[in-house]
Amino acid sequence: MSEAIEYERIGDIAVLAANNPPVNALGVDVRRGLLAGVERAEAEGAKAVLIYGKGRTYFAGADIREFGKPPQDPWLPELCARIEASPLLVVSSIHGTALGGGLEVALSTHYRIAVPSAKVGLPEVHLGILPGAGGTQRLPRVAGTEAALDMITSGRHVRADEALKLGVIDRVAEGDPREIGLAYVQELLDSGAERRPVSEMPAPAPVDFDAVYEQVLKKGRGQISPATAVRAVQAACEAESFDAGMQRERELFMELMNSDQRKGLIHAFFAERAVGKLPELKGVEPRMLHQIGVIGGGTMGAGIATAALLSGLQVVMLEMSPEAAHAAKERIAGNLGGALKRGKLSQAQFDEIMENELTLATGYGALSNVDLVIEAVFEDMDVKKQVFTQLDAVCKQGAVLASNTSYLDINEIAAVTKRPQDVLGLHFFSPAHVMKLLEVVVADKTAPEVVATGFALGHRLKKVCVRAGVCDGFIGNRILSTYRTCADHMILDGASPYQIDKALTDFGFAMGPFAVADLAGLDIGWAVRKRKRAEGLDPRARDSNYADKLCEAGHFGQKTGKGYYIYEAGKRGGVPNPEVMPLIEAERAEKGITPREFTDEEIVRRYMASMVNEAARVVGEGIARRPLDVDVTLIYGYGFPRYRGGPMKWADLQGLPGLLADIKEWAKEDDYFWQPAPLLEQLVAEGRCFDDLNKEAS
Repeated sequence: MSEAIEYERIGDIAVLAANNPPVNALGVDVRRGLLAGVERAEAEGAKAVLIYGKGRTYFAGADIREFGKPPQDPWLPELCARIEASPLLVVSSIHGTALGGGLEVALSTHYRIAVPSAKVGLPEVHLGILPGAGGTQRLPRVAGTEAALDMITSGRHVRADEALKLGVIDRVAEGDPREIGLAYVQELLDSGAERRPVSEMPAPAPVDFDAVYEQVLKKGRGQISPATAVRAVQAACEAESFDAGMQRERELFMELMNSDQRKGLIHAFFAERAVGKLPELKGVEPRMLHQIGVIGGGTMGAGIATAALLSGLQVVMLEMSPEAAHAAKERIAGNLGGALKRGKLSQAQFDEIMENELTLATGYGALSNVDLVIEAVFEDMDVKKQVFTQLDAVCKQGAVLASNTSYLDINEIAAVTKRPQDVLGLHFFSPAHVMKLLEVVVADKTAPEVVATGFALGHRLKKVCVRAGVCDGFIGNRILSTYRTCADHMILDGASPYQIDKALTDFGFAMGPFAVADLAGLDIGWAVRKRKRAEGLDPRARDSNYADKLCEAGHFGQKTGKGYYIYEAGKRGGVPNPEVMPLIEAERAEKGITPREFTDEEIVRRYMASMVNEAARVVGEGIARRPLDVDVTLIYGYGFPRYRGGPMKWADLQGLPGLLADIKEWAKEDDYFWQPAPLLEQLVAEGRCFDDLNKEAS
């Protein structure tokens, strides 16, 4: 017997207990142990088998350490078929989670009991695949076609009470999973219950699968795994036999296994787990955090305060007047009200936070005892310096002083204090209580324990934290500035903002760059352009002013109701603003540019190439330590389609030599913008890719 599966005999019942911490993942030792346990129970004359998990869960899914490696016998589909075919009565007792292969094992047993807190699900689509061990064939037979389609295409986790109603489990009972499982098996034996293989149940009723397929494909913005899973469920309804349905599931599973989207999603999965693991922080303890300060109660500051309060931290919110402080409190209450409405917060918790955990203040003295303070004031260097001069004077020794700046130089901000070692950047993304990304910006003199504290805070706030160095825009906004400039160049040369937005949403972005600009506020980009012009643009740089004219007319996007698009109250999205194209056409005429047509493919290729090229500079300069840091930043902060793995993974899959060749070709028309990044040229010359750099850094 495998040590990962413990065998015990209690009367007529053989008990198979999974003992493969931390989550009883279905690695090869577990699979072999389950197979051996069923065979032993049959050989010894048991009448039933109980399968449960020791520790905190039933089988929580596949073993991620086996991803990308050749499969070892027994394969999970074969194991599930063997469990189901056993002449003994086989029962699963579920606690924790039964996810992916875990639920497929449970569905291959004849009966299922669960504790009330258990959750089940088939989340394989999030890894670019579909359930490949009978999940698309068995789940529709127990839960019905529509419920199975919902669970499989969304990958959502389903609570025990809902799973009971759907027929995924047969009973919910309080207690220890081993004890309730044994009692249930004995009850089944005593009542003479027969084996109940799901594969022998009638095929489920069909639905309009073509319509569902199109709907799921549209909802997934081009991600193919959920839509492909629809076709697998269709086989459960329409195939001549269960075995034929299983064969179709296997064919579709292998199609997805060989797809670039699967490679992209697996990369994103591992990159998210690697991004917060920094060698420089190994063994470094973060400072204690009990109370934090937030300066500025606008949308960003209120969002940061909300996230902190929801994580159990006390917050001192500093504003410059009682009126502004009251408005900040209202914003925070509104944010928390959303959590209250969704059931994430009870009324008692809401009241406790608003009455006792949140403190409003109008003077810096209120920050004298906070452990960390984050300023979220206007994006102006002089204003930031004034704030940090005050903080240096009033904050206790050891307090971490953080700036939420999106672009500005943290070294310059730190230099106005007597404690530059305590200063770092914490760049949140708006709305800060919703968006998952946090750039932890490390200045030249930032102490390691301060960096560790930034990461600890981010993790407590349930953020995905990325380490960034100091430069204009750090990782994300620096790259954004470049690919947005590429879009502006295409506008001057003949594309429209609306064609570009559509091409990029078709590619999989959540929004196109011009819709994003409207959402963020066109005044932000306007301020950046004015700052850069004041600092002096290179004479070779192509500049454009059509967007400035929108801002000069008071059109800042969604907040004013008009930008590249016109927005009406109560309606999602906007319609193209008819004032935009005349401004663009006038600038083309002024610059003597004859517009040409762009295909959607060329728009995507140029946009992505500019993104990758600048990202290669960011990695080459050490602003991002690894290509995967860029990928995680763009996925979580900039709406990059997760199923493409991030821009660096996309580039690897496209082929770096071809991208470099395109960049060199475009440099013939603009050798300033299209300068190949040295790192990109080096990798191509050496026949390597970005992922090689990730492996070296791990």
